[in-house]
Amino acid sequence: MIMVFASIRRIAAAPLLRLALGAMLPVGLLGAAPAALSDQSPWVSSTDSKVRLVSGAVELDGKPCLLAGVQLRMDGGWKTYWRNPGDSGVPPSFDFTGSKNLKLAEVLYPAPHRFADADGTAIGYDDEVVFPVRITPEREGEPIELKLALSYGLCKTLCIPNDVNLGLELPADVASHSGNAPLLEASLARVPKASAPNALPRIEAVTANLDGQQLELLVDALFAPDATGTDLFIDAGETFVPVPKPLGPSASGKQRFAVTFASEQQAAAIKGKPLKLVLVSDEGSSETTWTTQ
Repeated sequence: MIMVFASIRRIAAAPLLRLALGAMLPVGLLGAAPAALSDQSPWVSSTDSKVRLVSGAVELDGKPCLLAGVQLRMDGGWKTYWRNPGDSGVPPSFDFTGSKNLKLAEVLYPAPHRFADADGTAIGYDDEVVFPVRITPEREGEPIELKLALSYGLCKTLCIPNDVNLGLELPADVASHSGNAPLLEASLARVPKASAPNALPRIEAVTANLDGQQLELLVDALFAPDATGTDLFIDAGETFVPVPKPLGPSASGKQRFAVTFASEQQAAAIKGKPLKLVLVSDEGSSETTWTTQ
């Protein structure tokens, strides 16, 4: 039994998650799923969701590349969080400690969307999300045994922490292991690409007013003229950044967003910090790193 939580990685300025005082909800005691030489691990259920590891070879930079994926399915009405969860919530945590022949596991995040909750605006996913994982072995040509301890928040009217352990053995012969390639390719297509000159969407300008009375960032973005679902999300690691607000709809692809800080301390916290600016639309998404002086 695990208590409903009000955990948050934010500084005190961020609102706390709603507490369900005295409520106890079963989440399940989940042991590690045994590693198996397969395209996917067994599903593991937790709260109103289930999760598994998948794998497959996709073509990246002109050669086959072995990817894993963390596939999370949620029942209707439930949501989970992006790496910056918004006004409240906790980002997922991926711990591959204990894996064998694994040098690096880089988790990629598909473009999220915003949704309203009791504490403001959250950023994340509903229905289903697959987090692609770039796999680098310590020794090429040998199998890799993945062991993942995954922690993720799941929110409906209450927010519940979930902890599961998954295992999957990846084969040594990458090129012949197509596996779940279509699923992983579809998820990779949703991961924001590094911004390139003259490509859309892109950041046109960032204006930082971090001193004085009007503490804000103004971000001017350019999307494809007919793009819909346009939005901006910002990630600064452990540093809290308020959720950007669009200042009107997109006009001929141009749109401005404002990030309003609640205090001088909150504004000062981002000075010198690299911010990842993620632009999202139905015509594609991009990521730009920008650092305030």
